[in-house]
Amino acid sequence: MISKNLFTSKAWIPPVAAFFLGVTSVSAQNSKPKKDSLHEKEIDEVVVVAYGKAKRNSYTGSVATISSDKINNRPVTNITKALEGQVAGIQTTSASGQPGAVSTIRIRGIGSISASSDPLYVVDGIPFDGNLNSISPSDIESISVLKDATASALYGSRGANGIIIITTKSGKKGEAKVNFNISQGFSGRAVKDYEQVNTDQYFQLYWEALRNGYQSGKVSSQQAAQMATDNLVSTLGINPYGTAYPKPVGTDGKLLPGASPLWNDDWRDILQRVASRNQVDLDISGGSEKSNYFFSLGYLDDKGMAIESGYKRYNTRLKINSEVKKWLNVGVNLSYTNSIQQAPTSSDSNSSNIINAARFIPSFYPYYERNDDGTYILGADGNPIYDFGKYRPTSALQNQNAAATLPLDKNENKEDNFSGKGFMEFTFLPELKFKTSFSVDLVNYNGHYYSNPLLGQGAEIGGSVTKTNTRTLSYTTSNILTYDKKFGKHHVNALAGHEFYKYDYQTISGTRSQFSLPYYYEPDAASLLGSFSGNSNKLSLLSFLGKVEYDYNNTYFLSASGRADSSSRFAKDNRWGRFWSVGGSWKISNEEFVKSLNVFNQLTLRASYGGQGNDKLLRPNGQPLYYAYQELYRFISLGGEPGTTLEKTSTNNVKWETNLNLNVGLEFAILNNRVKGNIEYFKRKSQDLLFNMPVAPSLGISDYPANIGTIQNTGFEFSLFTTPIKNDNFQWNVDVNLSTLNNKVTKLPGGSLVVGSKLLTVGGSVYDFFIPEWAGVDPSNGKPLWKTVSTDASGNSVEGTTSEYSKATKLLQGSALPKLTGGISTSISYKNFDFSGLLTFKIGGKILDTDYTSIMHNGSAGGRAWSAEMLNRWTPDNPNTDVPGLSTTTNNWTSTSSRFLYSGTYARLKNVSLGYTLPEDYFEKIGLKKFRIYIQAENLLTFYKHKGMDPEQALDGTTYYRYPAMRTITFGLQATL
Repeated sequence: MISKNLFTSKAWIPPVAAFFLGVTSVSAQNSKPKKDSLHEKEIDEVVVVAYGKAKRNSYTGSVATISSDKINNRPVTNITKALEGQVAGIQTTSASGQPGAVSTIRIRGIGSISASSDPLYVVDGIPFDGNLNSISPSDIESISVLKDATASALYGSRGANGIIIITTKSGKKGEAKVNFNISQGFSGRAVKDYEQVNTDQYFQLYWEALRNGYQSGKVSSQQAAQMATDNLVSTLGINPYGTAYPKPVGTDGKLLPGASPLWNDDWRDILQRVASRNQVDLDISGGSEKSNYFFSLGYLDDKGMAIESGYKRYNTRLKINSEVKKWLNVGVNLSYTNSIQQAPTSSDSNSSNIINAARFIPSFYPYYERNDDGTYILGADGNPIYDFGKYRPTSALQNQNAAATLPLDKNENKEDNFSGKGFMEFTFLPELKFKTSFSVDLVNYNGHYYSNPLLGQGAEIGGSVTKTNTRTLSYTTSNILTYDKKFGKHHVNALAGHEFYKYDYQTISGTRSQFSLPYYYEPDAASLLGSFSGNSNKLSLLSFLGKVEYDYNNTYFLSASGRADSSSRFAKDNRWGRFWSVGGSWKISNEEFVKSLNVFNQLTLRASYGGQGNDKLLRPNGQPLYYAYQELYRFISLGGEPGTTLEKTSTNNVKWETNLNLNVGLEFAILNNRVKGNIEYFKRKSQDLLFNMPVAPSLGISDYPANIGTIQNTGFEFSLFTTPIKNDNFQWNVDVNLSTLNNKVTKLPGGSLVVGSKLLTVGGSVYDFFIPEWAGVDPSNGKPLWKTVSTDASGNSVEGTTSEYSKATKLLQGSALPKLTGGISTSISYKNFDFSGLLTFKIGGKILDTDYTSIMHNGSAGGRAWSAEMLNRWTPDNPNTDVPGLSTTTNNWTSTSSRFLYSGTYARLKNVSLGYTLPEDYFEKIGLKKFRIYIQAENLLTFYKHKGMDPEQALDGTTYYRYPAMRTITFGLQATL
């Protein structure tokens, strides 16, 4: 028999077409399904949309739904990491593998430059301001993604970048049910790090760099060779070959016969690990004719692959709905989550970045102090002593040993997330209802960063501690009146309402140093005050909204909606924004001329158009700007006296950014719903873009907010759901979704703007690389070359090359945005066995790998690890290469250029699951209704070209020493009482 959820239920419902997108899992049972069981129920499937629900096949907007079985059983900490490859039109990027990190999601392209492009998250009908980590995937019933104007216009300014509606589980009528899930997993890197040279190769390469560096000082080749041999060990600060080989590399650049390293300490082995992942979830639910309840408890302990990193969460939820009177329904939904994230620095170029530390230090620098014969130097306690490498060159992270210091330090983020929702729904007439609701999200964050006074760089200042506390409180009140009436073949649904949103943010932070005693972590234990800061921000939004839907004979559908928002971010004259949508659909399969074909089970054409706004302006550092129109000041101390400087000028003319969205789609089902699909075209135009306009530093400010330019996103989305095989014991489903995207800047003042390594120009995308073009290596001397473009006296363009990076010409080098994204999912069930898999992929786009350049130096960063690619460096015997010759004199060849621009195309086996459900009669006597055991893998395989770089990078296509994605293998069991 067909099951909605292979993992948690055996109740009969229709399979894959019950949801717009996803894999269907099937659990075999003894009874035989009816032949027409896939037909009518799938066509009438109800989906969650803005401020209510709608029938999927008659809805005029673009909505995709992911069912609970695609989310509940994924070994992910954050629900955003479960969306990649599941929905056409969504670009999901996990920019960090740090447990507890949130993925970046873009729906139908990039809608802004300086304003937020994040979608709005709505939980159980109310916009959500809490941390998404606070929502346990096991509590989720479904996720709806609203992509077009009809679907999102009712949320006005808050829905400009699409909406993700999360519906949590509710109790069902009938006997109380207890679900229990426990899993144990193991995690490691999803992709291997860059390949590096070994100790022997490094010493010979660095000898060559020294020799070439000496030769550049007009020293003869023989003298340079001897100097390189004499100074090699002293320059690197260590001799891993022992006292028997005081000069391990001869004047010919080769290791002396018999020389062999006495140790090989790969720092990745000590700073990275195979980590554990433990999760336990329990929920109890039930209901009667007039009420239902759902209660859950959850625990997660997700260790990171980097030492001292991880995420621990305790969560609970209580949801009750009740019909207290025939005319009154009430409900309450309360959730609380406490989380602790251990997060050592792992996402920037800071020398304390643990990912850098594992990569930068070559294996001939030991992590425990060594004697000349290679044995460990032991401390008074008989244990090895950590080697901090005071002798190491600066490039090799001198005086640092993260393996020693991180266990003594703190990099802790604690959060308490409370979310409460309540509603009352009054039924005045069968067709007339009024619903009032209130929602509050309270997030209390405490950051604790402690550097110990015993070991490492913190010891130089007696240790330090920083504590940060942030409190975010937001609430939303909503009052909605709905009217729903049928008049023969006519059906009218109308909605009108009012909403008010308030946001209050407060933060405070302080730093102290100089601890008199170790192992005391609080600021009171430190004697010297370093800094103290704090600020607060407030935001409010007043809204009025309405919608009318009409259909005739369940065949022709029309809808129109409008919303007016007043945002406190703008001056009074520009405060109100007005947003709208119109849409229609035609259920062609209900027409007699189509029915007579006896081909289509469903055929629906839909179209919509409308506009939404965006007020979420960000500062250049990525922080929100809550007072876009006001003059702001920076307060400083000048010799102990208070001072004030201008931070932002008054900009009363700043107004709403507007998104205009066109959507045209065709949905079909044939062969008794064994093949279903959806094709959509979208055109999204963002105008009056909110942008931080740079200005001359002489003005005393760096930029000011303004409305400039227009961006356009266009593309096609294709989804196909098939059931190639289906019989009493076996079912196989295969689903595919594809999305194309063409992002284009269509209007800009002045024609173009340079922002970092990107160029904003009319006709280009928002993420076009504008960097020098690599021209290879000069085969005559091994120097790096970059392309130059100049204009001669006749006005003709002249191309050339230069070995001086500062003279290279910046040129457009392609976009970071992929041309095609998608996913392929499959599920197979055979009797009590089940299997499912998901492959995600991106085709096109480029990635600037600035991580890789850190180990591609030409020898000027002595002691820093080297990529194995350096074995192909230029020499007189190897003139035709794209790796310059080595030297201790810098040649800037690792500076930003197209040399380090790589293809972003990749495919990843995102999830694989195999399970077995024991026959029910095994447990009837003890009242157990279901018992399933399973094994699953996340990020199992990755197929890509540029080895070492995780291809799943930030949307702008630039790496930043980030925490790599993790491969997780999980074993578990599920039981239902």
